[in-house]
Amino acid sequence: THKSTMSGFKKGVDFSSASLDGKNLKIGIVVARWNSKITDALAEGCMKSLKEAKVQEGNITLVRVAGSFELPFGAKMLIEKNKVDAVICIGTLIKGETMHFEYICESVSRAIMNLGMSSGIPVIFGVLTCLSDEQALARAGLTKGGHNHGLDWGKTAVEMASMKNASSFPFLSSS
Repeated sequence: THKSTMSGFKKGVDFSSASLDGKNLKIGIVVARWNSKITDALAEGCMKSLKEAKVQEGNITLVRVAGSFELPFGAKMLIEKNKVDAVICIGTLIKGETMHFEYICESVSRAIMNLGMSSGIPVIFGVLTCLSDEQALARAGLTKGGHNHGLDWGKTAVEMASMKNASSFPFLSSS
């Protein structure tokens, strides 16, 4: 449940028309340990939405890596070794005083996108890129009025894996 903006629309993804049935899907989750208070909350949200979408607990593989820079490699290993239908990369990058933030954001974003395109497996970008600790906490659902984006990433993984596995395209209704 995202907040309405001043212009009246709700921010975020509307999954109300999506058919989310993940009972036959294998989903991988790669979680960065850096900023673990935030990434752990995001992973919990992700797990919750995967279970709501009927993904069997035994079909979810969660691995942890040191930081967001290592997410694409962890995702590649899940794709190659575990034959998953989709991977969710969860990390949190918070701007500091140096250019490190910009370099890591760019590298991780590009590597995640490239992995999905080259592998043919949906790789979900679950990396918060925030300017402050407060922004990250809110986006992990850890503040009053915040929203846990992990909930959206789990549903997105099921939707995209279902799209990949569909026998025809487009498989979604046009509404």
